[in-house]
Amino acid sequence: MGKLTIYREEATAFTAVSNCFIDNYMTEANDAQLKVYLYLLRMFQANQATSISDMADLFNHTEKDILRALKYWEKKKLLALDYDSSKNLTAIQLRSVNAENPAAPQPADIVPLPSKQVVSADNAGTQTATGLQAAANTQAVGSTGSTLPEKPSYSLDDLKAFRSNEETEQLLFIVEQYIGKPLTPSEMKTILFIYDKLGFSSDLIDYLIEYCVGRDKRDFRYIEKVALSWAEDQITTPKQAKALARKYDKTVYAVMKALGKNGNPTPKEASYIMRWTKELGFTLPVIEVACERTVLATDKHRFEYADSILTSWNRSHVHSVEDIRTADAAYQKTRPAQARPLVVNNQFNQFPQRDYDFDALEKELLSN
Repeated sequence: MGKLTIYREEATAFTAVSNCFIDNYMTEANDAQLKVYLYLLRMFQANQATSISDMADLFNHTEKDILRALKYWEKKKLLALDYDSSKNLTAIQLRSVNAENPAAPQPADIVPLPSKQVVSADNAGTQTATGLQAAANTQAVGSTGSTLPEKPSYSLDDLKAFRSNEETEQLLFIVEQYIGKPLTPSEMKTILFIYDKLGFSSDLIDYLIEYCVGRDKRDFRYIEKVALSWAEDQITTPKQAKALARKYDKTVYAVMKALGKNGNPTPKEASYIMRWTKELGFTLPVIEVACERTVLATDKHRFEYADSILTSWNRSHVHSVEDIRTADAAYQKTRPAQARPLVVNNQFNQFPQRDYDFDALEKELLSN
């Protein structure tokens, strides 16, 4: 069959989408993020203004979902959010992408927001999912060098509003199915914090609970720590979380094996491994060398012993296997030369030492 020609019956308005966007960004973005970005392109090219509430109504999402999508594309450097002196969101800058460096910002196009649109960055995350005027968080959660938000003291009214929303009610139901029991108010506050302050989507929270329960971890303090870790790593989609989990599991179990341990790590053991890989920045081969030396040195408190080795290497700027070899060689040069062993006089060697000609003795014995 021959090739088909595609044509229009008549000229119609259309929205142009960058091939770089299709090639580099579509696969990782979720449904809400794609809708928001494509809609912003459409509104810009039509020279029309929009608002957070308009987009929420159009796509049947919460305003917080729209704000999270905007922050997502801001992190990807495909747009920037403009604020006035009172930190109210006033415009959205659409940034072009470069084929050689998709994330490189280029001259910006601006999508204005209506003057009635007021979104205060100072009140970021303080409203629940049912709030009519959700806040824009000026600080990118988990960005390098940023401080993660602290967990607020949510009231019972906050929990009631959180649960009354259709989307979050469904989310809490799913969490209860994973955990196997109704959630306590304290546990609901943890889910609210992850949703409201860390900005996790319902899909990402779903996978977060699945991930923790799959490792037999139903404690919500553990779940919150995992969520904070993902936020630090700028995880925004289940796909990214799965990729990180595979990498994390490989490292964790390799370290456990290197220290002669079987089974899943305890939270304390996992925190050591996270410290070595994230805080100190060591690669697995370097950690395995430290584990090998630990196993040869002690049978007890191996994580603490390995931690002391790696901490010392970090202070000495030793960060690769080659650095370890160099440090070992330098240490050997500084060691004093070993002295010849002293001969101690005792009842066995308090007599003159003799030198024997064993060849002559052998001939003498054969001649007899």
